Amino acid sequence: MAMRPPSSGSFFGGLRVRELSGGRGSSARASAARLHYLSDLSSDPGGRGSGVISVEHDGDPAIPFAVSFCKAALVSRLLAVADEDGYVSLYDTRRRLPSRSSSLEKSAEMRLSDWVAHNNAIFDVCWIKEGSQLLTASGDQTVKIWSVENKKCLGVLSGHTGSVKSLSCHSSNPELIVSGSRDGSFALWDLRCDPKAPNGHGEACLTSSAVVKEAHSPVRKSRTRSRAKGASTSITSVLYLKDDISIATSGAADNVVKLWDTRNLKAPVSNKTSQSTAQPSEGVTHGISCLSQDSYGAYIAASCMDNRIYLYSALHMDKGPIKCYTGSKIESFFVKSAISPDGTHILGGSSDGNIYLWQVDQPELGPIVLKGHEGEATSVDWCALEVGKIVSSSDDTTVRVWNTKKIDCTNISSPTVIRKRVTAPKIECPRSASHERATTSRDVPACNSAGGELPTSSHSPLRPRVLEFGTPESAKKRAYSLFQEEALETRNSPGGQTDSPSSVLNPPPSLKRKTIRDYFASSTS
Repeated sequence: MAMRPPSSGSFFGGLRVRELSGGRGSSARASAARLHYLSDLSSDPGGRGSGVISVEHDGDPAIPFAVSFCKAALVSRLLAVADEDGYVSLYDTRRRLPSRSSSLEKSAEMRLSDWVAHNNAIFDVCWIKEGSQLLTASGDQTVKIWSVENKKCLGVLSGHTGSVKSLSCHSSNPELIVSGSRDGSFALWDLRCDPKAPNGHGEACLTSSAVVKEAHSPVRKSRTRSRAKGASTSITSVLYLKDDISIATSGAADNVVKLWDTRNLKAPVSNKTSQSTAQPSEGVTHGISCLSQDSYGAYIAASCMDNRIYLYSALHMDKGPIKCYTGSKIESFFVKSAISPDGTHILGGSSDGNIYLWQVDQPELGPIVLKGHEGEATSVDWCALEVGKIVSSSDDTTVRVWNTKKIDCTNISSPTVIRKRVTAPKIECPRSASHERATTSRDVPACNSAGGELPTSSHSPLRPRVLEFGTPESAKKRAYSLFQEEALETRNSPGGQTDSPSSVLNPPPSLKRKTIRDYFASSTS
């Protein structure tokens, strides 16, 4: 379902080619956006991968502040949950999760592990290094690096003078981190740097490699002091963009998304005109609660406190938002949103307790509404490798894992691959039945129907079929057997018996030739 930009010499070059050829790929992208099974999302138990998780420790409920699926392919099912009490809990979302009524009594059973990461609330978590380490941003003004395997603190990033609200990792180098704080600054960290003297707990402390202060300071119209100065200058979200050199930031003081070049952080990368700050609406000073981007870096989604989510093109930030999504209520900075990895949908929490899901290309259709939470729905995330699985947290002290009822697809071909197959030149050539079977097994996504029946009417170009599952070794054996069948059909055909060079490929056992030269010698004689 992902639509990857064409390969090019540079990242932005590839995006530019994609936009210039958008007329040819727009129909495929629009078709891919109409994924019918997303309307069947449910957190009701009854199957693996959906249900309700109660967040509690020793019987005391805790409000979850951050949820994040692991981005590594082998462990993408792992879910990290951070809460207001400073705990980090890990869950396997492929287990059979309980219902709301039994979630509290089964909460300890559902956890893989948990530990006290901070003595204050944790506002953000970030997986790095193929899921082996986890970063936590806390109200104690620090970021900690944790080993997921043994729950050991590997280092502390200290230097902020306010609560750390947001984290983001470099897309290709997990050693580079950016953090945003309530003190109005964002900092860059290089985990390869030598730590300074350990703190009182014996934890290695690292200092930032660069700091930008007052990145989103409000415009002061008077010299009167504001008692809410700390809140108004807060950095609410930071984002390492996919070009690997740019950082996007947002703040509580304004509705401005700023881009920064990490090679020169003296000022944000923009023209000196008012358009360069990409304001969602003129004359409005609502803050932005969250920034997110798709896995290819084509779009940036910003959740604004005016109850709208704005979509920007990463190539044309100076032109402002290209689309706007409404329907949810964003009444606190804890309400987040996330654009899907393939850039086709936007998932958002809401102060009314619902979860909203929009199609990126068609905001006018309105969102799909997912009901179930009994408090403000805050953090949300997509499972990168399991299509149709999402997670949400709420002030009702629960985390809901949503999944599709009708179909569970774990390997979906991307629209890019589908488009290449559709637009490829048609070459007429005879094919054997075994070759058709091999082609079908390679191109069709592996899907498993929950009830044995597959939907007959679908707007999606992805046609699910029931196929055999197997290991890579079994796939090799199956492909080899198909090759043998095809060779047998060719050899038994009338033309194959006369034209096939069996004397070369399959010499009689009586002829004992040791080198390839003997074959050519026999053919010329």
